[in-house]
Amino acid sequence: MKLRRILVTGGAGFLGSHLCDRLVEQGHDVICLDNLFTSQKLNIQHLLPRPNFEFIRHDVTRELWLEVDEIYNLACPAAPGHYQYNPIKTMKTSVMGAINMLGMAKRCRAKILQASTSEVYGDPAVHPQPETYRGNVNPIGPRACYDEGKRAAETLFFDYHRSNKVNIRVVRIFNTYGPRMHPFDGRVVSTFIRQALSGTDITLFGDGSQTRSFCYVSDLVDGLLRMMAAPDECTGPINIGNPQECTVRELARLVIELVGSRSKLACLALPADDPVQRQPDITLAEQKLGWKPTVGLRDGLLRTIEYFRTIDMHSFRPPTPNYS
Repeated sequence: MKLRRILVTGGAGFLGSHLCDRLVEQGHDVICLDNLFTSQKLNIQHLLPRPNFEFIRHDVTRELWLEVDEIYNLACPAAPGHYQYNPIKTMKTSVMGAINMLGMAKRCRAKILQASTSEVYGDPAVHPQPETYRGNVNPIGPRACYDEGKRAAETLFFDYHRSNKVNIRVVRIFNTYGPRMHPFDGRVVSTFIRQALSGTDITLFGDGSQTRSFCYVSDLVDGLLRMMAAPDECTGPINIGNPQECTVRELARLVIELVGSRSKLACLALPADDPVQRQPDITLAEQKLGWKPTVGLRDGLLRTIEYFRTIDMHSFRPPTPNYS
């Protein structure tokens, strides 16, 4: 395997730190870029002594000059409470971040992968969601800063590819979970585990009948690595996620069971534009990348719960006032 200099934006985040782990272990020279807005330096602390790892605190909305062979562009707040806290900043991160990283890729002739999202499908009218589905997004709703920001980033990636021959990869990531999730990130898995461990009520939005599909982080990282290593004509977009679908209520009951908690279910008002269904069609990933998830929900949750049992949640502060 040829060793490369690889930039990971958002590299101190939940997904980014696991990706950095894998790349460092493979021997690559890894540069982790993060402004630590919603991420934790703790996630990469174990990598700091490694000679082939470097951390740079920097915001992707500002220009940066580096010489790299590959770029994984993961930088962007991903939990609704975080990206809605400063929606203009969220849009800037997606759009200006993409422009800056694509400019670097063009100058360096580097391969660049965009971590897009299943949120580009909005509240889908097609189920499960294939890559050919163009989505059902409210462009002026409270989630639009993230949904439309990621859609605009995809547009930029393909325009740079067509106009400047930049070597791109685009993956659409579905709900992912695992160790190093921030306990106050507001995502459903981390919130349910935190609530179950403390014995407080498990909060469901609506009646919990909305469905999600949860991919364990190691499977997700496998998909990213396979996408970057794919032939140049494999630009994507390609869905990366676990097609095993369950309701949010079923997830809550499973977490209560696995934790051994006495928590009860409590229903809250459903947020605006919250998707009713979310399930990836991963046919393309299977055909083009030879990829499919291997970790089941129960096993993945057990690993995640074990991580949450080992951390002092009082040492984590909510990154934004939206969660407590």
